[in-house]
Amino acid sequence: MRQGHTSLRKNDQVEVITGKDKGRVGKILKIDRSKNRAVVERINMIKKHQKPVDAQQPGQIIDREASVHISNLMLVCPECTNTVRTGMKILEDETKVRSCKSCGATMETSKK
Repeated sequence: MRQGHTSLRKNDQVEVITGKDKGRVGKILKIDRSKNRAVVERINMIKKHQKPVDAQQPGQIIDREASVHISNLMLVCPECTNTVRTGMKILEDETKVRSCKSCGATMETSKK
C-alpha cells in the first residue's frame, strides 16, 4: 500500500468534509501515516466494551474516538477560519512552512 503525503499534523484544527460527522470541527490527537488515518477529538465516536480486569474492577462500556481517513478531513486556517488547501513556502531563514492558499497566511514553522 502506497503512503500518501499529507500536510495535516498533530494538534491541527480540522473539519470533517464527508461522512456521518460532516461539518464538525475538532483537533487531531494522533496520525497514523502508514494507514492514512487520523484520530480527531469528539469525531467518529464508538462504544468499546471492556472486560473486567479483576474482581474489583467491573466491565464497562467506554466512549472513544475511532480513526477517520485523512481524505475526509480538511485543515481550518487559523487566520481566515475557513477550510483551506495548503501550500509550502520557504521563508528568508530557509525554513519550510505551510501556507493557506486562500489568505496566504503561514500556519507555523517546521523543521528544515
